[in-house]
Amino acid sequence: MPSSLLARVLDDLRTAPSASVEPADSPIDVPLPSRLATGELARSSVAAITAVMGGDLPALDPERIALAYRSDRFLMIDGAAPPVWSPFSGFWPASDGWVRTHGNYPHHAAALRRGLELTEAAGSEDVADAFTRMTTSDAVRAITGSGGLAVAVSRESPAHDHALRSRPLVTMTRDRERPDLAGPPTPANTGLPLAGVRVLDLTRVIAGPVCTRTLALLGADVLRIDPPGLAEAEWQHLDTGHGKRSTILDARSPRMEELLSSAHAVVLGYRPAALRRLGLDPDSLARRHPHLVVAQLSAWGTDHPDRAGFDSLVQAESGISWIESPDGTMPGALPAQALDHSAGYLLAAAVSVAIRRRRTEGGSWRVTTSLRRIAAELLGMPRRDALPAERAIDSSRHTTGFTVGGRDIVTVGAAIPGYDFAAPRPWGRDRPRW
Repeated sequence: MPSSLLARVLDDLRTAPSASVEPADSPIDVPLPSRLATGELARSSVAAITAVMGGDLPALDPERIALAYRSDRFLMIDGAAPPVWSPFSGFWPASDGWVRTHGNYPHHAAALRRGLELTEAAGSEDVADAFTRMTTSDAVRAITGSGGLAVAVSRESPAHDHALRSRPLVTMTRDRERPDLAGPPTPANTGLPLAGVRVLDLTRVIAGPVCTRTLALLGADVLRIDPPGLAEAEWQHLDTGHGKRSTILDARSPRMEELLSSAHAVVLGYRPAALRRLGLDPDSLARRHPHLVVAQLSAWGTDHPDRAGFDSLVQAESGISWIESPDGTMPGALPAQALDHSAGYLLAAAVSVAIRRRRTEGGSWRVTTSLRRIAAELLGMPRRDALPAERAIDSSRHTTGFTVGGRDIVTVGAAIPGYDFAAPRPWGRDRPRW
């Protein structure tokens, strides 16, 4: 029998586990040390992929899973580790508590400085000083009002998390009101499980890219589309862009509609409200392209369509940061961006199932999850009183190398056993076509 978390995911997806899933009486310990059950969340999320594919697969490697969840720490570009975190991302003490900010993208860092009434030349020391003169609520209001990203570091709310856990971890529904148009033919499974399946990737920042990277690993033809004028951080694309093509395209262009009409699935990772303005929300897509499997990932859930967010912000607002505090006075964090990675693997499993059911049953299918829903699941799992010790791992057994655009890249290999990543391609260099 699979673990209770994995069993619930498979029940949500209405599918039975394959024989390759590890039984509950011999669990594998994924070395992601934390008070919360981060390792079990990671194991079950990766196992969901192997469970829905069927067939016999090699056993999951706990060390490979741990490194895959921490892949940004092992990425090397031309022999050097890239700077992953901006000095404008982090925990800041305010006059009455703590604030967590995310400023990795230049436009978010600029919005943070505007909200704090700082100049463009202001550095992290200026930011820290500004926070000490503000309450948490005033700081968050000022930054978000300027288009930046910040949340108050809060304690967990068991009642709220319990309510979130009453919903499926991953939802998968068929829209029976739409006409059952055939759309492009979905090829039968030959070779790789998703060979011949076309997936449009409209996502950024770990969770969505991990989902589509996994679909590409399983054989899908994945085309990532980014809007003009919003560059991606090179390290981020190289860390999660394996096996995908990448292009720049205005979402309002006729070409986008042509790509959607011949796609089998689309994965959405932008704010729900932004997607609605572009006519790319699930309802609009289902009206225009009833054949599609539409997967939607958001930070806070579709109940909060205007809120932008990242894994670190969800950890801070949900209470995870205080549970993982090293000393009870300063907030802490999970040992990896586990909400992001788990959401990516779980969504990929759901898309795989929906594509298979679309092939046999027809119809328009929708799958959804959110980082906040993943956080509620983690907060409801058994936890430890003390922080476990870090386990040394020989990373050389788990990395692979590529040459991308003349750059030498070392990345963590695939967590799904029996599959190997194809190289990432240079960001934005491909043509917008299948």
